[in-house]
Amino acid sequence: MYNELIKRAKRKDKQAFSFLFEQNLPDMYKVAKAILKKDEDVEDALQETALICWQKIGQLEKNRYFKTWMIRILINECNTILRKRKMVCKDEKIQERGTEDYGYLSVEWNLFLNTLEEKQRLVVILYYAQGYKVREIARIMETSESSVKKYLMKARNKVEELYKEEG
Repeated sequence: MYNELIKRAKRKDKQAFSFLFEQNLPDMYKVAKAILKKDEDVEDALQETALICWQKIGQLEKNRYFKTWMIRILINECNTILRKRKMVCKDEKIQERGTEDYGYLSVEWNLFLNTLEEKQRLVVILYYAQGYKVREIARIMETSESSVKKYLMKARNKVEELYKEEG
């Protein structure tokens, strides 16, 4: 059924595409939130991703990679928003709120994520929260599997370090 919906979406069936996008929206929201933090930026990234995916659905080569393909586009959009944000705030340091409630993470998890660098945070979200395999994350991030493993190792070391500091 899922594969059939993708085929219909490729034939520009708006209902099929909308259904597929809605099915993947919670996972995409988590990824965008992990990168951007601000709800208004997340909404912008998701809207732009929907538009790009709709326009380029015909370019999807393998239907089984539909979700991975959408998340890759989403990550690119998030990075575009971050670049624009940096251009607007050239001399200002961008403030990140460390206690935002994601609604899907505990406060400790949220605080931990905010201690990580962007790529580490993204890998942790994709691996632990979304259940992607290292190989899939490497494809999404357009990097090597060893880089993904390195990010995971650094994040795990950070957790260990934080727990040692606390007690």
